[in-house]
Amino acid sequence: QGYFHQVLDANGRQTELPMTWKPEEHLQRLPDTVGVNLGQREVRVGAWRYDVQSHGGVGVPVLLLDCDIEGNAPEDRALSQGLYADGDLVRLSQEIVLGVGGVRMLRQLGYRPERYHMNEGHAALLVLELLRETQIARGSWDFDAVRHACVFTTHTPVAAAYDRFDLGLAASLLEPAFPMDLVRMLGGDDALSTTRMALAMSHYVNGVAKRHSEFAHTQFPGYPIESITNGVHSVTWTCDAFRALYDRHIPGWRTDSMSLRYAMGLDGAEIGKAHAEAKSALLKWVQQQTGIHFSSWLFTIGFARRATGYKRMDLVFRDPERLRAIAKSVGGLQLIFGGKAHPADEPGKQLIEHVFAMARLLAPDVSIVYLADYDMAAARLMTGGVDLWLNTPRKPMEASGTSGMKAAHNGVPSLSVLDGWWLEGHIEGITGWSIGTDALESGNDDLEAAELYDKLEQKILPAYRGAPECWLDVMRHSIAINASFFNTQRMVRQYVTGAYL
Repeated sequence: QGYFHQVLDANGRQTELPMTWKPEEHLQRLPDTVGVNLGQREVRVGAWRYDVQSHGGVGVPVLLLDCDIEGNAPEDRALSQGLYADGDLVRLSQEIVLGVGGVRMLRQLGYRPERYHMNEGHAALLVLELLRETQIARGSWDFDAVRHACVFTTHTPVAAAYDRFDLGLAASLLEPAFPMDLVRMLGGDDALSTTRMALAMSHYVNGVAKRHSEFAHTQFPGYPIESITNGVHSVTWTCDAFRALYDRHIPGWRTDSMSLRYAMGLDGAEIGKAHAEAKSALLKWVQQQTGIHFSSWLFTIGFARRATGYKRMDLVFRDPERLRAIAKSVGGLQLIFGGKAHPADEPGKQLIEHVFAMARLLAPDVSIVYLADYDMAAARLMTGGVDLWLNTPRKPMEASGTSGMKAAHNGVPSLSVLDGWWLEGHIEGITGWSIGTDALESGNDDLEAAELYDKLEQKILPAYRGAPECWLDVMRHSIAINASFFNTQRMVRQYVTGAYL
């Protein structure tokens, strides 16, 4: 099963419709299966293969595990149907399939990786399987060898991402294959913490931005935690108009993202023309999706991410009359929103409803639209076509953030709280603008909203309307400084040299 289709009614109330897909239309089913024990019973695990095509036509295999295998019990066949399962029993069962079954499937297919990279603790039980292999081969658990093979990345400061399971439940599923004295040694005496297990058994641990690693030290004291700041895939997240611009003037940028620094030499008129094309494509798509016409002349702000409290989607509406006054002073503003709320996140759903209420309150001075079912296609159009990218998380909850990086690849500057990647990518008035200070935690919402309005009124809109060359220079710097660095090519190179080799 997929995640869900988001449906929004006239008041912005979200309902969820099931999303289904057919694996056989996209993937190759492999004939191999492996066995994984869940307590006293064995579950057969199969795999599907998807080849990601890289430059040069080399296919990089991605394996997707599947428990829907004939002979498994009905409840076991359902284990791989969906993410975000309710209940620790199903979730721990899934993580055993992922960690233990994942290693066994790699072995079955002939792979002998030198490094295992765990993203969050969900795959951490793979260390138990690696230790079991050392015991079979050498007669004892070789902790040093397994630790040398493992890398761990923590991706979020949100505690809900750190799985903890009751030890009784863990024993019922892991024994007799894995003794509980080993599980308790690595995962904790009070509960099985998969994050603790990953931390204890990895030779390299990192967060996904410098500030995130700094905060992670307060969450996991005693562990050395490095930082490798996230990036986005340059070609994927550059819109058609800017791809064509780069193809003309920065040859090789598609295979060498760092060469985007040569955007400093791009002609402002060509940057402006490419942005106008991207903005026109976005606004045409918005009208097709919603029936709402947005003007290409009006300053357009984008805000799109998961709808949840700490993202503060509503900070821009803290003082709606101040926002109205700013809009009237420049002839109007346009805001485009997008993002799903988790089905169980009622406050997140209420945030979407609040945006709809503000749209009614502020019309016609501020035009607001919320795009339902936000996905990668919508993200490409938005990050390419808005004039300004807005990001207002409550610090220190933004581990990294990547939407602003996508916008930078299209010359779109950010107005953002100094958290995550923006603490590294922000140069005031050069690559965008900041909200608040660089303190570890957010201050008062009213004060940060007031600064948001001040920056819009006194810095951003005057530059956009009254100093177009200055605005184009900010766009130029967004590409040359931020897109050339905050990309996956640089990120993967850092993982290779820092974590893998």
